[in-house]
Amino acid sequence: MASVNMSNIHLTSFLLMAFPGADAANSYISLALCFVYLLSIMGNGSILLIIRMDNHLREPMYLLLSMLAATDMSLALSTLPTVLSVFWFDYRRIHIYACFTQLFCIQTLCAMESAILVAMAFDRYVAICIPLRYNSILHPIISKIGLVAVIRGVLLMLPTPFLLNRLPYCGNDMLSHAFCYHPDVMKLACADTTINNKYGLAVVLCTYPLDSLVILLSYVMILKTIQSKARQTEILKGLNTCVSHLCVVLLFYIPLIGLTLAHRYGQKDSHLLLVMMGGVFLVIPPALNPVVYSMKTAQIRKAILKTLRAK
Repeated sequence: MASVNMSNIHLTSFLLMAFPGADAANSYISLALCFVYLLSIMGNGSILLIIRMDNHLREPMYLLLSMLAATDMSLALSTLPTVLSVFWFDYRRIHIYACFTQLFCIQTLCAMESAILVAMAFDRYVAICIPLRYNSILHPIISKIGLVAVIRGVLLMLPTPFLLNRLPYCGNDMLSHAFCYHPDVMKLACADTTINNKYGLAVVLCTYPLDSLVILLSYVMILKTIQSKARQTEILKGLNTCVSHLCVVLLFYIPLIGLTLAHRYGQKDSHLLLVMMGGVFLVIPPALNPVVYSMKTAQIRKAILKTLRAK
């Protein structure tokens, strides 16, 4: 009878979780997270500011980089309130509608970032394979690329909070992360989630595998073009322009695949693994992406040094 009564209680909030069994280290973890978030916001903000201020950085490559920086900064800000409230103030409750809003923002921004990475791969393909038509091809469509990335992300993820809202939630109210993640929330529903699972699978198949395949094909074409050139210096120069993008692609897709597999095949006692993979996926790439581009892109590095010298 107690279990029946308990199952009839519909939850209106969820309990966010931190690292299990690490309460004594929470102060150190919170300082590390604060540093990473600060690095992410300041790094991406600096990239945006430098590209806006420097008239020499008006090529499509840098405009796409500014889109990536804006997406990364938004992704960091979408998880910042709940993560810091858990680790700083030990406040773990989040209202169900706030949770749905957060997971919608996270999923939309991730889909947008994946689309921008595809656009950046196309940018490298045009720059290396059709260099004489680089500006004529990309300049007219650069704003449309950003608009398409936003529209695709919003339209694909818009049904998600509504599909979750129709489900009843009862009994267990503990999430695996310090933020709301769609598969994690869906596990707490005490009803049939077949529609949610099928729609989620369809969305995933329409975004990340397709996007990664387009990126792979772009680099196959780039390698074919580079190999057809006789001089080794041209080969190295062509590959060097792709290094930053390849690093960012790996930083995005490897943690994404790891988190997806951990949620799908992880054991019940693998909560620590889920927390770590979630943190790596949503916190580390936005912080490291501006560092990668600042170190590997000479024009960005020169613009940063020029700004620092002027100050």
